[in-house]
Amino acid sequence: MLKPSIDAYLALRRAVGFRLKTEELLLHAFARWASERGDTHVRTQTATEWAATARSLWQRERRLRAVAAFARHARAEDPRHEVPPILVFARRHVRPRPHIYSPEELRRLLDAATRLPAIWSLRPQVFTTLFGLLASSGLRVSEALALRFGDVTSDGLVVRKTKFNKSRLVPLHSSAASALDRYLQLRQRTSTVSDYVFISPKGGRLPLPTVSKTFDQLRRRAGLRSGPGKAGPRIHDLRHTFAVRALEACAQGESPVGWRMRALSTYLGHRSVADTCWYLHATPQLMRGVADACERFLEGGAR
Repeated sequence: MLKPSIDAYLALRRAVGFRLKTEELLLHAFARWASERGDTHVRTQTATEWAATARSLWQRERRLRAVAAFARHARAEDPRHEVPPILVFARRHVRPRPHIYSPEELRRLLDAATRLPAIWSLRPQVFTTLFGLLASSGLRVSEALALRFGDVTSDGLVVRKTKFNKSRLVPLHSSAASALDRYLQLRQRTSTVSDYVFISPKGGRLPLPTVSKTFDQLRRRAGLRSGPGKAGPRIHDLRHTFAVRALEACAQGESPVGWRMRALSTYLGHRSVADTCWYLHATPQLMRGVADACERFLEGGAR
């Protein structure tokens, strides 16, 4: 009874661009759990008991959120579904504070990548180019790893149907384009059947766990830390840094901030400007730009 309703719910949401891979696994697991207990509709007690079998508070909350989202949808047609509360386990999702890399920190990170032991072909070049591209383009790491030869054009990178099922063209700065071109000249000499830009030791697509493990090694070698008791800088913080630096570079321009935010939102592949705001954080240069803009606004006689 639950599984057909869950499949219909997933199909509907995927039709508007959501992928829901994790949600599908969770909801199908919940459906099996509920079915074994004779439930044909979502019940708060059953959902809570199922969520409680997860190991961590984060996993328990994730389970309840998935079931609650489905239950809200299903309840619109059948009020017998109960919507479980999502904070039963007293954990609220807190976004980690991003680390905004300084130019010196990025240089140290890339220098560490160039010194990686070449235990497989192109290893130093792969990671130097990959992390340099993330820092200079703001790509999601999944988008960079999915790039193929045909996605690299003279106009920029073609990013195909990633998050929210969107595709876009990402222009590159001339320095980034040159660095990528030098890497591609080496990459194309590698005899592999794969056409992925960033390849693994076996010649296929470079897997994310390998990237994450290597990044942590490089971060430690470069001495990049966030302070006592805090997690170290993340790969995703390269995207945050790009967004902040892009807006900093525009602070003294004449175009309205709204135009720049919309352009940045499109460049990053966000659905709306509101999504882009999560990537923007106060830096001294950005705050000076805001203060100067406010002063010009007031001097213009605005009320």
